[in-house]
Amino acid sequence: MCQGDDRNCPHFAEHRQRFLAELGAERRSFMKSAVAAAGGIAAAAGGLSLVTPAMARAAEAAQPAKRGYHYLPATADTVHWGYFSKLLKPQLEVNSGDLVTIEALTHHANDDAERMIKGDPGAESVFHWTKDQKNVDRRGAGPMDASIHGRGAGEGFGVHICTGPVHVRGAEPGDVLEVRILDVEPRPSANPEFAGKAFGSNAAAWWGYHYNDLLTEPKPREVVTIYEIDATGERSWAKAVYNFRWVPQTDPFGVVHPTIDYPGVPVDHSLTERTYGVLKNVRVPIRPHFGVIAVAPREADMVDSIPPGYFGGNMDNWRVGKGAVMYYPVAVEGALLSIGDSHASQGDSELCGTAIECSLTGTFQLILHKKKDLAGTALEGLDFPMLETKDDWVVHGFTYANYLSELGADAQSAIYSKSSVDGAMRDAFRKMRQFLMNAKGLTEDEAISLMSIGVDFGVTQVVDGNFGVHAVIRKDIFSGGDA
Repeated sequence: MCQGDDRNCPHFAEHRQRFLAELGAERRSFMKSAVAAAGGIAAAAGGLSLVTPAMARAAEAAQPAKRGYHYLPATADTVHWGYFSKLLKPQLEVNSGDLVTIEALTHHANDDAERMIKGDPGAESVFHWTKDQKNVDRRGAGPMDASIHGRGAGEGFGVHICTGPVHVRGAEPGDVLEVRILDVEPRPSANPEFAGKAFGSNAAAWWGYHYNDLLTEPKPREVVTIYEIDATGERSWAKAVYNFRWVPQTDPFGVVHPTIDYPGVPVDHSLTERTYGVLKNVRVPIRPHFGVIAVAPREADMVDSIPPGYFGGNMDNWRVGKGAVMYYPVAVEGALLSIGDSHASQGDSELCGTAIECSLTGTFQLILHKKKDLAGTALEGLDFPMLETKDDWVVHGFTYANYLSELGADAQSAIYSKSSVDGAMRDAFRKMRQFLMNAKGLTEDEAISLMSIGVDFGVTQVVDGNFGVHAVIRKDIFSGGDA
């Protein structure tokens, strides 16, 4: 009988969804044992965790006796494209402590539909667009009538396919949502011609840092490179397959796109010229991660998915992968968590505008920490997304810590002309100083000295409107107690 692995089976799609929803008993048992204790990361880090034993006990006491497991596939009915909203209907409701597997589709899959969409029921559902039907019409936070630029519904003011949102029962403003990333795996190509492989797209696009600083002709230009990843997990690197220069594309509704200005436009490769043999002998180590993990912001009903902020969103930090834990300040009831912008790999800065944009599936554990339990802890008053790994703590600074409130009524357009690395660096410095003084009990002078000699500041991204700088400090710096 087909177990979701025989693409010739007439009921393949049904069997595949059933298989994914149930998973294997062995794997589910493994994941459950890996998170049996609410303070699991604390044990892995030798007790150095943002979650104190008291917080862990309080969080666990509020959870049901039996943890639930949920599966959220990516379909036209379960995604929202290019925006976050506190008004969205939840696709799933979970309890604190539950495990959730969530599919994330890259919005660049139509750069090579043969490799990344064909034969995949979920992807075909999301990307379906003919002259008569567009399954996911709104793509971005702009007007539905495309009255500003005429690009399409939502205007592409926001581009990421986000699966969700997930409502966490009991979550209220002032709480903190802990998101543990337990597993990340690439979405295999469903085209039998490419069995065992996954693919991603890297677009050197008009919003990239490089775009107005090109050396060779033609200038300007946008170039898309398609990468291959081993979906079986046997190879830990990606390789380039080919690249092509973007040429004007006409979408199924008849709108011409001279640049990559609207997400999900089908690329007609009869108009492009593919160049094979690019990046020959180059192996790119894969670092699967999610560029977008967000809780819903409170300031506006529709928020562009591109600029990141206190709510997380499009942070584009490659460290947000398997084994990492993210902490988010809850801004609206239920938190409303969304996942998207999945990447196979990316370097700090995401210089050309994108990573290797590749569909992934992640398994997460969601743990709610109530405001009343945060007093005196490192998470008290948390007002930015914070990352914890086994070895490090990472704070995220942005040009504007909360651009939605700082820039007023025109924030969502003004942010694109006001970003700077300097502003993001200053925000990261202030947040790390706050962390060291409040969480570790240092004086300001001690914190400043330690930041200069023991904290690594890096450029997270310079392409998302609200530029990002991250600050990394190793946990073992604080393990030198008196002998």
